Amino acid sequence: MAALVAENFRFLSLFFKSKDVMIFNGLVALGTVGSEELFSVVAFNCPCSPARNYIYGLAAIGVPALALFLIGVIWNNHTWNLVAECHKRGTKNFSAAATFLLFGSIMGRAAVAPVTWSVISLLRGEAYICALSEFVRPSSLDKFPAEYGAEMLARFPCRDEPANLTKFREEVTRRLRYESQLFGWLLIGIVAVLIFLTKCLKHCCSPLSYRQEAYWAQYRSNEDKLFRRTAEVHSRILAANNVKQFFGFVALDKEEKELVQEFPVEGVQPSPQWNAITGVYIYRENKGFPLYSRLHKWAKGVEGNGPSPEGHEMLFLAS
Repeated sequence: MAALVAENFRFLSLFFKSKDVMIFNGLVALGTVGSEELFSVVAFNCPCSPARNYIYGLAAIGVPALALFLIGVIWNNHTWNLVAECHKRGTKNFSAAATFLLFGSIMGRAAVAPVTWSVISLLRGEAYICALSEFVRPSSLDKFPAEYGAEMLARFPCRDEPANLTKFREEVTRRLRYESQLFGWLLIGIVAVLIFLTKCLKHCCSPLSYRQEAYWAQYRSNEDKLFRRTAEVHSRILAANNVKQFFGFVALDKEEKELVQEFPVEGVQPSPQWNAITGVYIYRENKGFPLYSRLHKWAKGVEGNGPSPEGHEMLFLAS
């Protein structure tokens, strides 16, 4: 029994390590669903006024989606690697395929939250009903009183209508909710097909075997964790040394004293080294040996960013 439990935990550990991007996207989607529900309950309030309904309804769907998209772009490390690459080296080393892969990666990850927001908004239907209720043609409603027009239809989302129009409000609401949910399900289907085709294209065009691609993903994850952890310790020790030099002593706790004694820091890395390991990286090989990151490339002493007689650019961007 203990062995079975241990195997299950090991499997879950491997799953979370290998599917971290998928899980992150799932968490983003769940967070977006919760935010959309809270917004609908607390903040959404249709003005029920001609001309205002359309603007408010579209804004309720589009503005949060745009904000979520921009946040997704900002939080993506590829965005700032691209900025650093363009600032330090320009785009002369980018092929068309590499540029497409890079922008596709940034836009694809950033689109998770806004697409989720749009889908949930459409499936709920409230914003869509608010935006388009005034545009329903009265002639399409059987025996709709001629004395009422778009102004009365715009009041339907607020249930602010005469008693003799209640059945028409229900029909308009049902019709618009049907359209809204139909668009929501179509959007889900389109996104699902695009994800499937993208995954197929990625694996078909990948120059790496499945095992090497998995190894590359593990290497990137481990390198990032170790780099961040080491950078945090290095910066703390460097700060302690500088504070000690200024005051003559430094107040350290027990753990920090052990770090200072165990890892002596003599100085800082020069800017050219930081520039060498910063920026966009596309998988390359040098004399048949893989280079898995800019740090790996720097450690091996390989110069330059573009393909050379000894190196081969595989045009494959890290996911």
